Amino acid sequence: MKNKMMMHRRKLLQVMGVYQSFSMLKSIRANTLSPKAWGPDYAKYKGSKVVISIPAHPHYFAMMKLLPFFTKETGIRVEVERMDSKNIKAKQVLEMGKAVGDFDLVSYVAMWKTEYVKKKLLHNLEPFFGDQSLMDPNYDLKDIVPIYLENIGMVGGFKGYLGGKGSSLYGMPYGAETSILAYRRDIFDRFKLSPPKTYDELKWILPVIKDKTHQGSMTSRGLMGHQCVHAWLLHLSPLGGRVFDNQWEPAFTNQSAVDALDTLKLIVETGPKDIPYYDQGDMIASFIKGQASMYLDSSLIFSLIEKNASSKFAQNVGYALHPKGVVNSSETGGLGLGIAQNSRNPEGAFLLLQWLTGKKQDQMVCQFGGVPTRLSTLSDPAMQRRFPQFKLLKEQLTFANPDWRPIIAQWDQINTEFLGKAIYTAITKKEDSKEALMSVMPNVRKIMVDGGYLQGST
Repeated sequence: MKNKMMMHRRKLLQVMGVYQSFSMLKSIRANTLSPKAWGPDYAKYKGSKVVISIPAHPHYFAMMKLLPFFTKETGIRVEVERMDSKNIKAKQVLEMGKAVGDFDLVSYVAMWKTEYVKKKLLHNLEPFFGDQSLMDPNYDLKDIVPIYLENIGMVGGFKGYLGGKGSSLYGMPYGAETSILAYRRDIFDRFKLSPPKTYDELKWILPVIKDKTHQGSMTSRGLMGHQCVHAWLLHLSPLGGRVFDNQWEPAFTNQSAVDALDTLKLIVETGPKDIPYYDQGDMIASFIKGQASMYLDSSLIFSLIEKNASSKFAQNVGYALHPKGVVNSSETGGLGLGIAQNSRNPEGAFLLLQWLTGKKQDQMVCQFGGVPTRLSTLSDPAMQRRFPQFKLLKEQLTFANPDWRPIIAQWDQINTEFLGKAIYTAITKKEDSKEALMSVMPNVRKIMVDGGYLQGST
């Protein structure tokens, strides 16, 4: 009961934090609007150019199909620089650190937002949304999925990276995700099994499927560093754990964290044999190739299965909510769009950002293989008929946790150098979970002391 009350309070505070910013934006708009008609003044920017930096990612492959419509409607040309996701951050930081850079609009991973803002690489979006010559009066900011907006776009509130007092909007979700369970209905039907609704059921069914099918039960990320940490975090939040407490003391050695790592070890033990070498792409490929009967990770899987909708495999894929542990919970993350602080054309960049994330374009990008960002897209009856999984996704988002991992500058080092190695050792060498996590506690605490989050000896 106590856990449920705490979760309810946290959800309430999150929503209040996000909508506090909405109220402030409404105030800005009210103070700037005149009685005359208003809306985007595209004519002023006709013939100008916006350069956008994007990763090689399915959502942005879909976005590319929208760009000709934007240019036709606005007269603004769009130049795209697409890079591998492993190299794009270094290029963005380099360009946005110059007096004038090559990028106007950048797609960033949610984990980078606080660092980008701290380094003053991104524009605050609120003045743009308050400008009557730029703001589309039909945009409806409240229609953006609030949890996505908080996790991907807001900086400066609770913990420095969530909504609430002091938060501002620096980006818009575009290519956002939560976690979802996908499973092979044909295999589950053959053995009269049901998709697991809880972690107890998940842990029971993993060896059962392995024994019956003689192939992997569930696929997972497992590569050393960020990938295996991501896999562990997927289970940490539902099982009631977190990386740090509210005073920034490391909390990743408690029983919930150990249970999450033990769960991941069981998934690896019963899954495809190459999980320790899997990044996100490898994990997805293993499921699509039929090497595992279950998948529990990003909702990006919807668009990738949809791409092969006519195949027998795709027709045998079912979806379910992320299993419940101590609480119902799922991850939030993915990609966002922000305007480079040193952009040559920040107003044009905003017009493109606003257009791409508008209601009509949100539905269009889904038709081309992208993912939804708006509540209206998820709720639209026609879209639900075309994409039945949207109804499930909308329900899953009511349980999504914007604080399932810490989005602080120190996280990259903690993630890759310490937790990434400890978790990898545990899943590959079957080291005791508690001992593996304890082994990096001093290193992580030192980083937090050096970063000013904690006081005391290191």
